[in-house]
Amino acid sequence: MRTKTFAAAALLAVASLTLSACGGNGDGGDPVAVVSEEADSQQAATVLDKPFEKPDLVLTDTSGKKYDLREETAGRPTLIYFGYTHCPDVCPLTMNNIAVAKKQLPQDQQDELRIVFVTTDPERDTAAALGKWLKGIDSQVVGLTGDFDTIQAGARTLGISIDPPRKDDQGKVVSDHGTQVIAFSPKTDGGYVLYGEDATVDDYTKDLPKIIKGENP
Repeated sequence: MRTKTFAAAALLAVASLTLSACGGNGDGGDPVAVVSEEADSQQAATVLDKPFEKPDLVLTDTSGKKYDLREETAGRPTLIYFGYTHCPDVCPLTMNNIAVAKKQLPQDQQDELRIVFVTTDPERDTAAALGKWLKGIDSQVVGLTGDFDTIQAGARTLGISIDPPRKDDQGKVVSDHGTQVIAFSPKTDGGYVLYGEDATVDDYTKDLPKIIKGENP
């Protein structure tokens, strides 16, 4: 995998400047993840020189039970993505890319990996709605919903900006959010690798075995 190091602090400094409107009219600008790459970069993964701390998020999973992110994923390789089920493009593509790559792993590594999808549209993405949507992607993915302000604050600690859902010019409800996927090490629980929305199935397939071991991709 082609990688480069980048300061997490720099990501945080500019994260609030740009958002990707999934299914929107494009006025939301480029995805936040673009700040991690040079204009002519072909890299999908960015290894951070200062890992993010795992968000202190306590939300509700698809079974309606409380899910403490730090407690449930401690010591496990974890991928986190913030998006919403009504997104017609980036969100399902990203989640399906990860799911397909995960299925290439040996079963024990699949069971070890934690993939967490946190909704940015909790009013519509109830526990039941999340569960139904994720079942068509990968039943092992953890879907989380809850209070929007709590979700927004948790995403912000990872340099991911989220705006409250809004109606676009066609009257459709869209969610403006950063499109990064953050990988957390099982050794340190730090978020040390960042993927932009251009990451492919092949990228994740090559990187996941190393991420599961806590190694740099």
